[in-house]
Amino acid sequence: MKFLLSSLIGLFMLTTLTAQEGYRIEIDIEGYDEPELYLGYHYGEKQYLQDTASVNGQGKYVFEGEEALPGGVYLVVMAPDNNFFQLLVSEEEQRFSMQTKAENPAQYASFRNAPDNTLFYEYMRFLDEQKPAADKLSQQMEAAEGKAKERLQAKRQKLDEKVQNYQRNTIAKHPNTLTAAIIKANMPIDVPEYEGEKQEVQRKKWMYTREHYFDHIDLTDPRMLRTPFLFQRVDYFVNKLQVRHPDTIAQAIDEVLQQMEPAEETYQYYLIHFLNKYAKSKVVGMDAVYVHLVNNYYAQGKAPWTEEKQLKKIIDNAKTLEPLLIGKVAPNITLETREGETVDLHDIQAPMTVLYFWRYDCGHCKKSTPKMNEFYEAYKDKGVELVAVCAKFTDEIEGCWDYVEEKGIGDWMHMVDTYHRSRFMKVYDIKSTPQIYILGEDKTILSKKIGAEQLGEVVDRLMEVEQQENDKKSE
Repeated sequence: MKFLLSSLIGLFMLTTLTAQEGYRIEIDIEGYDEPELYLGYHYGEKQYLQDTASVNGQGKYVFEGEEALPGGVYLVVMAPDNNFFQLLVSEEEQRFSMQTKAENPAQYASFRNAPDNTLFYEYMRFLDEQKPAADKLSQQMEAAEGKAKERLQAKRQKLDEKVQNYQRNTIAKHPNTLTAAIIKANMPIDVPEYEGEKQEVQRKKWMYTREHYFDHIDLTDPRMLRTPFLFQRVDYFVNKLQVRHPDTIAQAIDEVLQQMEPAEETYQYYLIHFLNKYAKSKVVGMDAVYVHLVNNYYAQGKAPWTEEKQLKKIIDNAKTLEPLLIGKVAPNITLETREGETVDLHDIQAPMTVLYFWRYDCGHCKKSTPKMNEFYEAYKDKGVELVAVCAKFTDEIEGCWDYVEEKGIGDWMHMVDTYHRSRFMKVYDIKSTPQIYILGEDKTILSKKIGAEQLGEVVDRLMEVEQQENDKKSE
C-alpha cells in the first residue's frame, strides 16, 4: 500500500508539473469590449503575431500554449485601432495574469505572479512622473540665458541624476530580471572628456564609443532578440559607427556575431539578416561583405541550419563574385572585333578602361548607350578607353554591328564573342544588361555596376584620387 501510495503521489506530481508547462497569460481590460485580443512580439526590426485570444465568460482574455514562449518584450494589441501595451516574458514568467484599463493600460496595470512585469511597469510609471518636469525644464532652458540658464541646467542635471539613481538601484536589487537588462541596455555610454583640437577630440570619442558600444547590452542574452531596441542598436553600430568600407563593415559584423554566438537564435537571425542585406545591396563594393560572410561562416559550417542545396547555391554565388570584387584584377577574356581579330582584355593599353556589356534589344541599354557615347567623346582624350561587349551570340551577332552603324558609335572598341568561348556572361556575373566595370591601367577593378549617368562623376573621382596618390609619392 505504501508503494502504491508513493507511486500515485509521484504520478500526481508529474502530472501537475506537466500541466504547468507552456504559457498562460490572462488579461482583464476594463473598458475593452472587442471579442478578440492579440499577442505579438518584437523580432529583429519587425513585429509578429504570436497568439489570438477570444473573450471568455468572465470577460477575460487568455493566451495559452503548450510550449513556453521565448523570453522578450511582447505586445498586447487591442482592436480596432491596434493600440498596444507591453508585457515581459521570461523563463520565470510564463503563467501570470494582468488587470488594467483600456483608457491607459500602463497607468492602471497590475499583475499577479509576475514580479518582473510589476517591476517594469513601476519603472515606466516612474519615468512618466519625471517627464513633465523634464519637458518644462527643457523649454525654459531654450529661452533662458546666463545665470538663469545655468540654474535650470543644474535642476535638469539633478533630475537626470534622480533617474539614473533609480535605474542603478533597480539593476543592483534585481540583476537577473528582464527589466534590469532593458534598463541597462538603454543607459548611455559614459564617454570620457578629452582635451585637444576639436577634430582629434571627436575622433577619440568616436573610437571610445565604438569600442564600448555594447558594454551595457548582453548580446549573449537570448531575450534581447525580442526587444524593440536591439536591431536599431546593432544597425547603428554596423552602419553608422564604422568607416563606410566593406572591410570595416565586415569586421564590425564579425564582432557582433562573435558576441552573439552563445545565443543561437540571435546569432542565426543576424547572420541571415546580414547575408541577405549585402546580397541585395546596391552600394558599390558592398558585395565584398557578402563574400566575406559566405567564406567565413557558411563555407566553414557555421550556418548549420542551411539546407544543403541552398548552401551550395550560396557558396557558388560567392565564388562567382569573389574575382569581381573591387581591388581584384578583372578576369581576362578574349573578344573579337568585327573583322574577326581576337583581342585579350588584358592586352588593351590604357590608363583606364571602361568595360560596357550591352544588347541592342535591351530597353535600358537603349537609354544608356547614347550617354556612353557622350561620355566617350568627353573622356577619350583623357586616357580612357571604352570597350563595349555586345552580349549576343551566333546568328544574332550581326544585329550588334547594325546597331553600331545605325547609331554612329563606331569610334569605340566594339567587341563580341560569337560562340561565347570566354563565358563572359558567367565570368562577369552578367544577369542583366547594361553592366559597367571601370578598370585601372593594370586592369584592377576600380568600380562597377554603376549607371551610365554616373560614369563621368565616378571617373573624375577616381582620377582625382589617383592624382592625390601620385602627388604623395612625388613629395
